[in-house]
Amino acid sequence: MKKLFEIVPNLSEGRKAATIEAACAAVEGTGARLIDWSSDHVHHRSVLTVVGDEAQVLEAAIRLAGVALEHIDLRGHRGVHPRIGALDVLPFVPLADATLEEAAALAHRAGSEIWQRYRVPSYYYGAAARQPERLLLPELRRNADWLPDEGDVRRHLSAGAIAIGARGVLIAFNVELASGDVAAARAIARAIRERDGGLRSLRALALPRGDGRVQVSLNVTDYVATPLYRVVELIKRLAAERGIEISGCELVGCVPFAAVESAAAYYLGVTTL
Repeated sequence: MKKLFEIVPNLSEGRKAATIEAACAAVEGTGARLIDWSSDHVHHRSVLTVVGDEAQVLEAAIRLAGVALEHIDLRGHRGVHPRIGALDVLPFVPLADATLEEAAALAHRAGSEIWQRYRVPSYYYGAAARQPERLLLPELRRNADWLPDEGDVRRHLSAGAIAIGARGVLIAFNVELASGDVAAARAIARAIRERDGGLRSLRALALPRGDGRVQVSLNVTDYVATPLYRVVELIKRLAAERGIEISGCELVGCVPFAAVESAAAYYLGVTTL
């Protein structure tokens, strides 16, 4: 039986329907399954969730790099989410019997082939990192002067560069505050994220949403160690200390069923679903 992998490409386009449709069509033409996609106008970003065997997800990744190169020009890009490329992030995730080492090997193959076909450079992170200082994706964003792992230029003129990684399942999750106070949201993000001494496996940024709202944008890399309800309750308490209420929460992409179960158990007293 063929091993399954997931890729979760993040495209720096959340507004043009034709570009998003081209990306979805490119994936579906490989035989891989596009199981979810979402776009955000303010972030100017789309996130796809794609599942398939080794050959399918590899080809889907390469085709998406081509779509991004053809349709997205970062020189005119304006969005609140940080980015380094048109196809900004491309993680490979092992499913079922696949291993993280196999996902890393796929990431390296993708980066090499994308450079050969399109001359777009790549940086490897996570389990695919070839240098220890590049393990964490945020480090790639903060160090624009680093040379790429694939390619001989730091950035393609219009398409930038791609952060290609291998990792386990990650939950992308946003909490919106009923306030436009970006400074307060930044303080909350600093207080809760692992890098600054907060919750284990949690990454957090503060991003303005407009209309008097600000967002704490989250990546949970270990939802067992750091369940979603714990994150929400901590943000709620820190926001309340500043006289701010939570106005809503948003999942980006797919979420493991076990994470939903734990949230239901906490908020509803449901132990099985």
